[in-house]
Amino acid sequence: VIAIFTFILLNLLYYQGLETNWLYTNLSQEIVLLCCWGLLYSKMGRNHPEFIFLLFSWSITLIPLYWYSQVGIAKLDFITWTLVFLGQATLLPLKWRLHLLSQLGTLTFFLVLWLGFKLSLEPIIMTLGPTLMFLYLLWFCIICDVSVYLHETLQYSEFKAKLQLQSEQNKSERLLLNILPASIIRRLKQKQTIVADNFSDVTVLFADIVGFTEMSGRTSPTKLLEMLNDIFSMFDTLVEQYELEKIKTIGDAYMVVAGLPEPCVENTVKIADLALEMHKSIVKFNELYHKKLQIRIGIHTGPAIAGVIGIKKFAYDLWGDTVNTASRMESHGVANKIQVSDSVYEELKADYLLSKRGKIQIKGKGEMVTYFLEERIKSNDQKLCRSG
Repeated sequence: VIAIFTFILLNLLYYQGLETNWLYTNLSQEIVLLCCWGLLYSKMGRNHPEFIFLLFSWSITLIPLYWYSQVGIAKLDFITWTLVFLGQATLLPLKWRLHLLSQLGTLTFFLVLWLGFKLSLEPIIMTLGPTLMFLYLLWFCIICDVSVYLHETLQYSEFKAKLQLQSEQNKSERLLLNILPASIIRRLKQKQTIVADNFSDVTVLFADIVGFTEMSGRTSPTKLLEMLNDIFSMFDTLVEQYELEKIKTIGDAYMVVAGLPEPCVENTVKIADLALEMHKSIVKFNELYHKKLQIRIGIHTGPAIAGVIGIKKFAYDLWGDTVNTASRMESHGVANKIQVSDSVYEELKADYLLSKRGKIQIKGKGEMVTYFLEERIKSNDQKLCRSG
C-alpha cells in the first residue's frame, strides 16, 4: 500500500505529461490492496486467507495488463512479476499449489490478451526476445514453486516431529504423575535436589494380604502376580475416587496416605471410608474368583515428613513415627479387621462404630490401646479430600 502510494505521488508531482495508464494502474492497485488489508480483519478473510493471497498477487500483476491492453499493448512486465513471485515465495510461503495458481493466472491472462486479442508487445520485449523472456519466467516460477514446496515439506515434517515429541512428553508426564504427585514433579523440574516437607497432620493406612507368603509357595508366580495386580488395581481406583495419595506397594503390602502433598480436611474420615471400601472390594473379589482372601488393615494419624530424596529412581515416600505406628497397626492386626490407634479412634468415634480391642504389645512401642473399625453409623454426603 505504501509503495504504490509513493508511485502515485511521483506520477502526480514529477511528470508534466501525466501518464494516465500508469496513474490508473497505481490507483486501481491501491484500491485492491486496501481491500485486501480490510479483508484480513473480516471473518471471510480469516476463514479463506488463500483468497486474499491470490487477490494481492493478481492486483499487482493483472491490473497493469488490463490498463495497458486498453491502448493495444500486451505488457509482459517480467521485472514486477518476478519481484512479486519471489516476494511471495520468501515472505508468504504458504502452499506451493497456491503459488503455482498465482503464476499460471498471470501468464494465462497475458497470453489471452497477446494472442487472443492480437495485441502488440512492448518494444523492449521485442528487443530482448519473447522466447528469452518466457524461458526466464518459466524457470523463475519453477524455482519459486520448488522453494515453497521444500519449505512446506519441511514445515510439515517439523509439525509431525513436534506432535510426536508432544505425544512422548505427554506419555512421560502421565507416567510421572503415576509415580509422583504433580506438585512434587513441578519442584523437581525446578532442579531442587531434595524435596521434603513436614506435615503436622496426616493419616496413614497399611493393608496386607493375610497368608500371602504361604500362598506364594503353592501358586505360580504368573498367577500370583495377576491376582495382586487385580487387587491393587481395585485399590487404586478407590484411592483415586477418594482423592488420596498412594505411596507404594511392598510385596503384598499397600500404603496410602491422606493430607499430603497438599494439606486437606477430614484426613482420617477419608482413610476410614477407604478402608471399609477396601474390605468390601475383597469380598466382591472372592465372590467373583471363588477365592478366600483375607486382608489386614492398620491406620494411624499424626505428623510425618514426606518427599523425594536421592538422585536416581525417584519415589515419593513418607517417614516418621506415624508411618511406623500405622505399619504396626496392620502387622499386629487381625484378619479381615481394620485396626486403628487411639488417636484415630478419637477422630472417628462420633461417626463410626468402633470396638475396643484393648491393650496389646506393639513392637518398638510397648503397650497400646487399639480399636477395630467396624462401620460408619452416621451417613452424610460424600466429601472428597480437598485442599484446606
